[in-house]
Amino acid sequence: MAGADKFGNIYFARLPQDISDEIEEDPTGGKIKWEQGKLNGAPNKVEEIVQFHVGDVVTCLQKASLIPGGGECLIYGTVMGSVGALLAFTSREDVDFFSHLEMHLRQEHPPLCGRDHMAYRSAYFPVKDVIDGDLCEQYPSLPADMQRKIADELDRTPGEILKKLEDIRNKII
Repeated sequence: MAGADKFGNIYFARLPQDISDEIEEDPTGGKIKWEQGKLNGAPNKVEEIVQFHVGDVVTCLQKASLIPGGGECLIYGTVMGSVGALLAFTSREDVDFFSHLEMHLRQEHPPLCGRDHMAYRSAYFPVKDVIDGDLCEQYPSLPADMQRKIADELDRTPGEILKKLEDIRNKII
């Protein structure tokens, strides 16, 4: 399940696998209906998979593919007219690469207003399992010497990093 709240957070949640299996065994829900939670709480709770602050109230969420034959992603729109996308990575290598790129950009290229980037993206809840594409997209606008410095720390060339960014962008649009 994907959702958003009035504070500008997007989250993904799902039922734990054992509860999901119980529901599949009893499609009427009769068994689960009469379960009692501890201290009159809910007997089953969802697990949060993703948590991310986009900075504006999200008004629409749609699972879609923007290009014919492309992979599906979650597209969102906000009150102020921003459009964004959440795309699942297909390999662990991409997750490691982009998380390290995000970390280096956070250190080497702080925001102009001086606000801590991680504190902003974690305004109400800590960021969980999301890499900030807006921050990664600032890499091409960096001076060439800073691009080389970050690329050397990632054991890549600036061209390889730019190619990876373009590949991810092309999966969405």
